[in-house]
Amino acid sequence: MLTIIAAIVPIFLLIVMGFVLRRVLLKEESHWVGTEQLVYYVLFPALLFRTLSRAKLSEVPLFGVGGALLIAVLLMATLCLALRPVLMRRLGVSGPSFTSIFQCSCRWQTYVALAVAGNLFGDIGLTLASVAMVAMIPILNIMAVWVLAHYAAPTRLSWGRILLTIAQNPFIWACALGLAANLIGLVLPTWIDEFIDALGRSSLALGLLVVGAGLQLRGVLRPGAPALLSCVLKLVVMPAMAISLGLAFGLSGANLAIVACCASVPTASSAYVLARQMGGDAPLVAEILTLQTVLAIITMPIAIALVT
Repeated sequence: MLTIIAAIVPIFLLIVMGFVLRRVLLKEESHWVGTEQLVYYVLFPALLFRTLSRAKLSEVPLFGVGGALLIAVLLMATLCLALRPVLMRRLGVSGPSFTSIFQCSCRWQTYVALAVAGNLFGDIGLTLASVAMVAMIPILNIMAVWVLAHYAAPTRLSWGRILLTIAQNPFIWACALGLAANLIGLVLPTWIDEFIDALGRSSLALGLLVVGAGLQLRGVLRPGAPALLSCVLKLVVMPAMAISLGLAFGLSGANLAIVACCASVPTASSAYVLARQMGGDAPLVAEILTLQTVLAIITMPIAIALVT
């Protein structure tokens, strides 16, 4: 347990530093918008490409890890949709607010997951977490865009527009290209490989700072029922689902710990951007994201320790 906490604490310290820097030193939002775009479109894809292109895929249970997490995401999405009539009737949750609950219960913070996986298990951890991204990112983006288009957007988006949004995701392209390079045995020249490595190594720290800069404390001390529900679904129910599926698939040790890690991270900070763009309840996303990040300091070590 102490080893797991020691691996997680530096990640959350970077998030706290981002929060402090946003309010003390780099106060202009434009600084953080530019940094987020740099991480999203350049640095993080470089890390994903290099990790997957060099991974020894035959040595890791791709389908067990990816399958457990993918099925857990699908089960959570189904549960959220099943709860929607109750939330509307009992809590008066509007369409836009429901989309925020849905996103924050299903999506996951890739920066935190990769940082923790790398700290705990090195290259194998990064590889397994990247495999999880390949399995989860496409379907998560499709579901998030569809739910927002269906319940929050002023006008319904066509399937063509939804698929175009998915196709523009740089993480998906980086994962696909990395896997393709791995399968064909592509060996890059040393100078190119070192260039990509340098980009990738800077991505996690900057990504975590960006996560911290986007946190909002308003409403966290007295959260509403929708925010608390989303925290329970994401930080308790989702890990329980994923771990159970991992055990059913015969996973153990580091493989099962990576499943627990990826399932127990807070929701993606990009959920806020998507909610703002498509008519969702962006302030509720910010509240949930902040609350989940604070609570994950406690729940993540517990989830990972239970399977190691």
